[in-house]
Amino acid sequence: MQTTRNSGLKSAVKTTLAAFLAAGLSLGAATQSHAENLADALVGAYNSSGLLEQNRALLRAADEGVASSVSLLRPIINWTTNITRSFNQSPGSLLARDTSTQRSSINSAVTLDILLYDGGGSKLGVQAAKETVLATRQNLVEVEQQVLLRAVGAYLSILLQGENVALSLNNVRVLGEELQAAQDRFEVGEVTRTDVALAESRLAASRSNLADARGALVNAKAEYTNVVGHAPGVLAGQPALPQAAASIAQAQAFARRHHPLILSAQHSVAAAELTILQASKTLGPTINFGVSVGVTESFNDPSYSRDANATLTFRQPIYQGGRLASNVRRVMAARDGERANLLTVQRNVAQDVNDAFVRLQVARASLVASNERVRAARVAFDGIREEATLGARTTLDVLTAEQELLNAETARISDLAERSLSSYELLARQGLLTAERLHLAVQIYDPTIYYNLVKDSPAQISRQSRALNRVFEAMGKRRAIP
Repeated sequence: MQTTRNSGLKSAVKTTLAAFLAAGLSLGAATQSHAENLADALVGAYNSSGLLEQNRALLRAADEGVASSVSLLRPIINWTTNITRSFNQSPGSLLARDTSTQRSSINSAVTLDILLYDGGGSKLGVQAAKETVLATRQNLVEVEQQVLLRAVGAYLSILLQGENVALSLNNVRVLGEELQAAQDRFEVGEVTRTDVALAESRLAASRSNLADARGALVNAKAEYTNVVGHAPGVLAGQPALPQAAASIAQAQAFARRHHPLILSAQHSVAAAELTILQASKTLGPTINFGVSVGVTESFNDPSYSRDANATLTFRQPIYQGGRLASNVRRVMAARDGERANLLTVQRNVAQDVNDAFVRLQVARASLVASNERVRAARVAFDGIREEATLGARTTLDVLTAEQELLNAETARISDLAERSLSSYELLARQGLLTAERLHLAVQIYDPTIYYNLVKDSPAQISRQSRALNRVFEAMGKRRAIP
């Protein structure tokens, strides 16, 4: 019976190692036809994330900011119609009665207004809006990394909790056998009632641990469903580890160039600089050109009038209570805040990379130690159990060795999950955990498609506007799909 158990444990170890080595981040196809691998979980998270949809909508709103800024450089044309009903009463003379008149008229006009000169302030506004769009795009990339990293954690959590359940089940079985053995030895007088009670206590504790493990597995499956968008099926096992940076310095150097939070902060600083220039232009002159063409007709008589006029307006602020100067100071202060935020983000990213790199190194070392601990604990348990059958060891010795083996195996599977999770966390801290860089089998969201449709501020009756309507209809249909 002891030999059978040892061979079963060795077989389980070989199976786990084989699954770990064979299972990879095969992006596009499952490693097994009936099992979900990590790539499948990432694809599900990318396609079903409401958080991604929310931030994509925020990006489209930022794109419209460019369209609004561009529209200020274009002519403004309005059509107005006024219907007027007027009453007039005047006193009469000594011989004449009071007189009253009523008059109804309609006036219709078309006006056009063009900004000819504002010192380049409106163009600077367009450039600032573009920088805001670029910053928002990088924020979307960071959200994508958060979604995918959470999916990695959900996938690994199911593997971890599933293995904990398996270990707990095996522990209940083994302790049940130990209890039976203690009872048999008690009946022949080899051990006391205390030994039996110890075995009963350990078995009850193992059943409690099994209940906890099963509860944790249920929670892990709920998290997976929340993140990935569907309930987990049979999982393919541990994923292959992505290639890690050779050193902390190398990882930090890459993050400084590519991390989305740093890039977003840089674009925010650029937008703030442009906003300062734009605000300073409001202190200078502006020139507007306007044209108005209209007609007025009366309902009471056949009279009418036609009028047209053109105006050229020069405007130079002289005094507005200090509002314009205050606005310049306000945007300068906002720029200083963006600069400080950039410095903070750079330092935080560098620290996050450092922490993730160290976490990965610790996980690797812990896994090596855990493997050795499991090997030694198994040898010790097998030896003590055999000695107990010969009367050289007590029941307590056997139960203690069994608990040590369980602790070692639990630590090993935790270290295995920790190594995988920290590997992908390091990718995220460098800005590499994106669907595009991982080559996931998904339709990558292209932020330039919507931007290119709206950047020139198309009119409602234009071909581009009709294309935009089709885009919104398609997005509405996609969101309606359960």
